[in-house]
Amino acid sequence: MIGRWIVWTVFALAGGALGWWLASREGLAWGLLLGAAAWQLMDSFYARRLLNWLRSEQSNETPVLMTGSQPRLPGVWGEAADRVRRLLKNRHVQYRESQARLDEFLAALQASPNGVVLLDDEGRIEWCNQTAAQHFGFDARRDIQQHIANLVRDPAFSAYMAAANFSQEVQIPGNFSTAGRPVRLSVHVHRYGKDKKLLLSRDITALEQAEAMRRDFVANVSHEIRTPLTVVAGFIETLQNLPLKKPDRDRYLTLMAQQSQRMQTLVEDLLTLSRLEGSPLPGTHEWTSTTSLFAQCEQESRALSSVMSPQGHQLVFDAGPACDIAGIGRELGSALSNLVTNAVRYTPEAGLIRVTWTLLPDGRGSFCVRDSGPGIAAEHLPRLTERFYRVDRSRSRETGGTGLGLAIVKHVAQRHGAELQIESQVGQGSCFCIVFPAARVRRTLQPA
Repeated sequence: MIGRWIVWTVFALAGGALGWWLASREGLAWGLLLGAAAWQLMDSFYARRLLNWLRSEQSNETPVLMTGSQPRLPGVWGEAADRVRRLLKNRHVQYRESQARLDEFLAALQASPNGVVLLDDEGRIEWCNQTAAQHFGFDARRDIQQHIANLVRDPAFSAYMAAANFSQEVQIPGNFSTAGRPVRLSVHVHRYGKDKKLLLSRDITALEQAEAMRRDFVANVSHEIRTPLTVVAGFIETLQNLPLKKPDRDRYLTLMAQQSQRMQTLVEDLLTLSRLEGSPLPGTHEWTSTTSLFAQCEQESRALSSVMSPQGHQLVFDAGPACDIAGIGRELGSALSNLVTNAVRYTPEAGLIRVTWTLLPDGRGSFCVRDSGPGIAAEHLPRLTERFYRVDRSRSRETGGTGLGLAIVKHVAQRHGAELQIESQVGQGSCFCIVFPAARVRRTLQPA
């Protein structure tokens, strides 16, 4: 401020001296006034330049100060310009840092596996990530500022938003949900800020399916065990309370043994499934000979065939080229035996069952079991590998099946990178094949 007074004094004295020189004493006052006016004009000019610069800074997205266009101003106006420039520079740095943090935050929300929707105080969409757009069928750009109620019209969601009680979540169908392929979403709203809302959505379709499968599994296991257990308990009560003759007693004991064997087989299959699901995937360091697998399958199938029917079956085994399969021998044997014993159970007496091993031209190996049984209708084929699924429940129980055999086969095939192929026509028999990838099959070198 002292500098401004000095400059003002210099201008006033210069004006007074000029007035004295031109008009003697009478011109002194006018000279002082003109000098002060000249200083005021100059000071206003500098103030105007500073103001114009500030206005240009405010209107530009990229601050002009970064281009070096700050006006050169003397005195206090220059100092004010320097201070403003530093403030603008700091503001610009803070803006870039804030924008970077915001971009990182939005990128994190964009990468979230859950849907995220930001709603204003009136329920309009301010922002949403791509996951939410897929869940609800939004357009992430077009639907900004659209009211959420206009886009999500499910009655349960509308009632949820109208009640404004967000302590619990609500479950609604997802985008493109159909009866054949349902999609279920869990939606939970949280308040934040000044009556704004954060809507989170989560796809729970797989969880719901898993829960349904668990319920069905428990129900099926309970039913499968309860039936033979009831039979055994009834026979035990009969043996305890009635004086039976030896033939009747022997017949009851035989039936009890059959039902006990049925329960034991069921438990063993359940343990096998549990072991398959809980163990690590098989590597490629353990090799099992197809010759030994065929010998095991042939022995088990011929023994079962002789038990199930007096005439037995026509069993044909074509072991093909000797090969090794990379995998766990116990699992491979279980899968192949299940296919062969299933064919024996469901093929009529004296029917033909052909078991083959083929090395395909591309290096893959195919283990196939073809039977001359009654065949399976096309609508049942997609569900054959489901646990406890049976085409004919009474027929399956009569033959001693547990309904878990093909589920075990599917799990073993998947664990070994193989493909289970099923072909069947009613009245023309069935063909079940496990096709192993070339990486898990090698030809056994024959001795010279």
